[in-house]
Amino acid sequence: MVNVIMHGCNGRMGRYITDLIKQDDAINIVAGVDPYQGITNDYPVYSSIDEVEQAADAVIDFSNAGVADSLLDWCVAKKIPCVFCTTGLSPDQLTKLEEASKQVAILRSANMSLGVNVLMKLLKDAAAVFAPAGFDIEIIEKHHNQKLDAPSGTAIALADSINEEFDNSFEYVYDRSQVRKKRESKEIGISAVRGGTIVGDHDVIFAGPDEVITFSHRAYSRAVFAKGAIQAAKFLAGKEAGLYDMSQVIASK
Repeated sequence: MVNVIMHGCNGRMGRYITDLIKQDDAINIVAGVDPYQGITNDYPVYSSIDEVEQAADAVIDFSNAGVADSLLDWCVAKKIPCVFCTTGLSPDQLTKLEEASKQVAILRSANMSLGVNVLMKLLKDAAAVFAPAGFDIEIIEKHHNQKLDAPSGTAIALADSINEEFDNSFEYVYDRSQVRKKRESKEIGISAVRGGTIVGDHDVIFAGPDEVITFSHRAYSRAVFAKGAIQAAKFLAGKEAGLYDMSQVIASK
């Protein structure tokens, strides 16, 4: 049995994960953390991670960037691994996360779905063919109107998976409205759409001479992210210090 702490337990993703874990005999939530206390849970819920005293094998985090630093400090102090799913981290926070991973196991992924992580692998192969052939690369992401960060962490991760194949020689362009000039060949354009209740749509466009190839991923339910986070927690429990990602979870299955 893997015992976990659900950090951000009363948010949308926290509720999905709570409900799924109830149906899984291999994992259990021993405590939750959320500043909002208006939901009744089958486990104790604390306002901050520093109040938690229960022993656990891992933390699943779906909270917000504002509490990332305190969570990392707590995981390092307690030597409890963390599945870190919060996006919108600052450069300083990303550096702190990498430093923390030298002392405790941390799995970070901008997107927990199996489909997105397989897509990242496919994009590497596609970009290796299309980019040298003169195809322009654009990414369009769409999310619900309550999402705080833009572009999404997943859009950046998709761009990074391409950029890594070219020694990070591509520049990310987020807004073309302020500059009147032709598109440069070493650009990856990233656009964000916010509206309604869109769970998560990502299109990666390779636009070349007389043809366009588009790779698309559509999330119709947050359950795809919740399932991935649960699998990641099972994988991370008992792991040595280090920075892990979903590709290793996929490879372990």
